[in-house]
Amino acid sequence: MALLKLPLSLHAVQISIVEPALPGWLDTPRARVLLMAIGLQESGFRVRRQRGGPARGLWQFERDGGVRGVLRHPSSRGLARQFCAEAGVAADAQDCYDALAANDVLACQFARLLLYTDSAPLPRLGASQQAWEYYLRNWRPGRPRPDSWPDHYARARAALLARGEAA
Repeated sequence: MALLKLPLSLHAVQISIVEPALPGWLDTPRARVLLMAIGLQESGFRVRRQRGGPARGLWQFERDGGVRGVLRHPSSRGLARQFCAEAGVAADAQDCYDALAANDVLACQFARLLLYTDSAPLPRLGASQQAWEYYLRNWRPGRPRPDSWPDHYARARAALLARGEAA
C-alpha cells in the first residue's frame, strides 16, 4: 500500500488507515476518537518522522518505548506479532520501529494496541480531560501540550460524527 500524501484529513485517516487497520472488536467509536486525537497531538497527521527526535509513524512511537512495550506486553504481544506478520515485518523492536514511518496501517495498529495495554477502559466519548489523562499515561510525551488537546479531541469527535457514528 502506497503512503498517502501528508498532511492527512481526519476523513482520510478514518477511511484509509483506521478502518483497514483494526479488527472489529478493536474498532470502536471511543478508540477512533482517541486515536485521531492522539495522532493530531503527536504528528498532526503531517509528519511520519519526529522533527529533531527519534519517534516514527503518525502516532510517533519510539523504538525502546511504545514499540518495545507493545511487542512485550502480555495483552498486546500476540496481536502485535500477527499484525507484523500481515505487514511482512519481523516482530522485533528495530524492524517494527523502522516500518512505522513507512506503514500507516501498522502504525495505527500499534497505537491501538498501546491503548489496549491500559487496564482502564477507554474514556467515554466527550470526556476530553479523561482522554487527556489516558493519553498522558500511555504515550508519556516528552513535551505535553495540554492547551492543544481540547481542540484536537473536539476535531476528532466531530470527524466521527461526520461519518455518522455515535460520538
